[in-house]
Amino acid sequence: METPAVPTKTYTLNEEQEKKEILRKYRALLRVLKPKLKPGDRELVRHSFEMAADAHKTMRRKSGEPYILHPIAVAMICAEEIGLGVRSTICALLHDTVEDTEITLEDVQREFGNEIARIVDGLTKISNVIDASSSQQAENFKKILMTLTDDPRVILIKLADRLHNMRTLDSMKREKQLKIASETIWVYAPLAHRMGLYAIKTEMEDLSMKYMEPDAYREIAQKLAETKRERSRYINEFIRPLKEKLDATGLQFDIYGRPKSIHSIWNKIKKKGVSFEEVYDLFAIRVILDSEQQEEKADCWKVYSIITSEYQPQPERLRDWLSRPKSNGYEALHTTVMGPQGRWVEVQVRSRRMDEIAERGLAAHFKYKEGTGQEDRFDKWFQQIRDVIGSPDADSVDFLNDFKTSFLAEEIYVYTPRGDVKMLPAGSTALDFAFYIHSAIGSKTIGAKVNHKLVPIGHKLRSGDQIEIITSNKQKPHEDWLNLVITAKAKSKIKDSLKEEKRKIADDGKYILQKKLEGMKAAVTPGNVELIAQFYKLSSSLDLYYNIAIKNIDLKELKDFQVHGDRLDLPRPKQPEHKPHEQQAEQHQHKHAVPSKDTELIIFGESGDQV
Repeated sequence: METPAVPTKTYTLNEEQEKKEILRKYRALLRVLKPKLKPGDRELVRHSFEMAADAHKTMRRKSGEPYILHPIAVAMICAEEIGLGVRSTICALLHDTVEDTEITLEDVQREFGNEIARIVDGLTKISNVIDASSSQQAENFKKILMTLTDDPRVILIKLADRLHNMRTLDSMKREKQLKIASETIWVYAPLAHRMGLYAIKTEMEDLSMKYMEPDAYREIAQKLAETKRERSRYINEFIRPLKEKLDATGLQFDIYGRPKSIHSIWNKIKKKGVSFEEVYDLFAIRVILDSEQQEEKADCWKVYSIITSEYQPQPERLRDWLSRPKSNGYEALHTTVMGPQGRWVEVQVRSRRMDEIAERGLAAHFKYKEGTGQEDRFDKWFQQIRDVIGSPDADSVDFLNDFKTSFLAEEIYVYTPRGDVKMLPAGSTALDFAFYIHSAIGSKTIGAKVNHKLVPIGHKLRSGDQIEIITSNKQKPHEDWLNLVITAKAKSKIKDSLKEEKRKIADDGKYILQKKLEGMKAAVTPGNVELIAQFYKLSSSLDLYYNIAIKNIDLKELKDFQVHGDRLDLPRPKQPEHKPHEQQAEQHQHKHAVPSKDTELIIFGESGDQV
């Protein structure tokens, strides 16, 4: 969603031309949807289009074009680039109506049913919420994730919405461009990656860089254009002998080179401290096989064997995501080999099915999952999010940061002592692993064995490690454990345990305060406890009781409180005591100015504390 604005001079179509353009875009959408249309679907899509067009008829985008072109474009991205179906297309066409127009959620429900109304409601909640500086917006983002785990189409449509806004960002003011681009790179691009939408993630990163680092973006784009002919010549030289050998196997395949994204090249330049000319992997070679699903792995390894017999591989650069697909469903073989002229070249090998999952992510994943009976990685991921969201304290900016670290980061795979594979975010520690296995194990962890060697609980894990957790019934979580974990689950469980421990200790403090107040003939009412907590500058009754229990507060100041019936009032302000020479100085000052009562209130608060 974006704020409508007055048309700019960049848009010049008249009313008749506009109508033709809208119809042209709508018909293009129908052509993409045609293979998925069932009886009655075309009428539903048309009804949603007409409803959205009428609702947005007076609205314009920043560029001046009719607003309805935006929902049509979002629907097209959903259908064509993500591979979503008719229901999602209808939701995309309606995604801004409830928020921006007079159409209500009840109208949508009446016309299209509960399923579409629920998704449109989820999309309405999402609008304008991603901003790491605001705890309220972080709380809204938490609501988005609850909707996401209920129906993933919500976030897929939102990603399409954000992608189209990024593609049309030129007409926005500079500060708006920077805000939207920074949100995109911070949350949306990693979320697209985690949903398996590699092409969308890459485009979002490049477009964000275009606005956030315009000079670096232009420089790399220009150098890529200048070296395109030389690159094409090298790719052809690299591919020629491989194509001959692959043709001889009888395999059906496509082989081609494609440039790396501007953003990934820029990251390499920054990370390795090299110039553009020194970045060796400006492109990757991709081999796509037309294999039956049961033959895919064997065919991919056959191709790998042909590649490495022609070109010398770099052993530590083999990435086997056939045996262990990524959590976002990505499957492929990656290897880096020494090509002609002594240049390292990355080669990616995957099947047509794997390629569709790599490009279209979640939607393609579900398409191929049907009927396989396999455990679904996305369902497992959604369940982990539900567990964290379900925690009553999982809110604010901390939640958003924990979510990014735990659920949007790159992953490592590690093994249990029995050889079971577990996926964890990169940077996870032995303690993260213990809580991942079970919160009861995490809470009792005293150490670990990684690859049969003793390590501390804060030891960082690497892909391929085998971990055995050592526990003790005497162990319990400590405050400093929060610095030893990165996963949201571990942090949440540690905080819960610390709060429970704090509550137990606080019970002693509550008893002590009760006795003191009874001696003063005052009652332990919420009002009195809140007043005392406020006096000691503590934010809650729990903090008050806890500080009393651990003897941070001895309550001697209670004798100065005033008691009215069973109610307490704050002590009266005390006049400060002065030494003789200070009194003389004060008398000297009084000759020049005598402070009024109002001045006194500025210097001292009601409780007598200086402010």
